[in-house]
This record gives sequence, structure tokens and C-alpha cells, in this order.
Amino acid sequence: MAVTKEKKADILIDLDEKFGRATAVYFTDYRGLTVKDIGELRKRLRSQGVDYRVAKKTLMRISLKNSNLPDAPSEVLQGPVGAAFGYDDVIAAVKILHTFSKEKDALKILGGLVEGKFISQAEAMELAQLPSREEILAKLVGSMKAPISGFHGVLSGILRSFVYALKAIEEKKPAAAVAPAEVAEEKVEAPAEEAGPEEPKS
Repeated sequence: MAVTKEKKADILIDLDEKFGRATAVYFTDYRGLTVKDIGELRKRLRSQGVDYRVAKKTLMRISLKNSNLPDAPSEVLQGPVGAAFGYDDVIAAVKILHTFSKEKDALKILGGLVEGKFISQAEAMELAQLPSREEILAKLVGSMKAPISGFHGVLSGILRSFVYALKAIEEKKPAAAVAPAEVAEEKVEAPAEEAGPEEPKS
């Protein structure tokens, strides 16, 4: 069934909004996928904040122009196109597409638009092999864990030493209290020791 002019206008508005917000867009050939397959793909992408839209390449090209983005190479836009729009993580979308394409070989990644520049299919596949943001954060936390554990051990050792020192002082208190006279004597003599040499008498 032919798409009406009004429907095309609605699709363009939607595409313009998404191209304007996206930090990465990956284009796919979805022909051969069932409606159920596309629904499952959309569900997986949506769980990572990624939108998947299907449109004719003509509308995609018009929307790219409307968004002041470069025109896509012919190998990236072929026939009806499914585009995955990522807004935060530039590789989340392509990783999901890559995984799904291994389950459903009818889905093919054609290339992408990353930070306003088009990349080839090969470059998109390279990005799909990179660790995700969650994996990078997990590695970062793991690398920070060892130094924090070491610091905790040192701090615990200092606290233990401090507790032992307090116990030792507590145990010595009765012995120190036996000779109050000596303490008083030391207090009386202290000013004499602090005094300077006598001045000669005139």
C-alpha cells in the first residue's frame, strides 16, 4: 500500500527529531525478518534507550539533509532501511544489532553515522567488538578495588596500633599514681630549670 503524503510528513518529522538528537545511528537491511523478529529487535534496543525506525532510503536522505548531516554513501542506504538511533552510548546500538544478526542472519548492518560522520560496515563491526560502557565501568571499578583494599588494610592496622597503645597506657596508670610526691616535686623544680643564668651583682 502506498504511503500517503501526510504519512510521509509524519515519518519525516519523527526522523528529523531522532537524527537531531542521536550521537550514533546504525543502518540495517532488515528484509527477511518477520514482524515478530523486528518486534523482538525493537524490544532489545529499547531496553538500552535505542530507537529503531524503518523507512525508505529516500526519506532517510531527506531527513539527513534536513538535519544538516552529510549524505549517506550508497552502500549504507539500500532499499527499505532500518535505522537504530543511539542517544548516549555510541556503541550500545551496534552491539545489540551485531548480536541479533548472529541469531537472525537476515539482519545485516550496512554502516553507521557516528558523531556526524559516516562509517563503513567494517568500521561498524569493529565498534561492535568494543566493550560496552557497563563493561568498561566494571573493569574500572575492579582496577580501583585493589588499591582501596590496600588502603583499608593500612587504616585498620593504624587503628589496631592505636587501640593497643591506649590499652598499654591504661595498664600503666596504677603504677604512675603511686608517686604523687615526685610529680609535685618535679612541678616545683621546673621553673628553676627554665630560668636563665644569674646576672652578676653590681
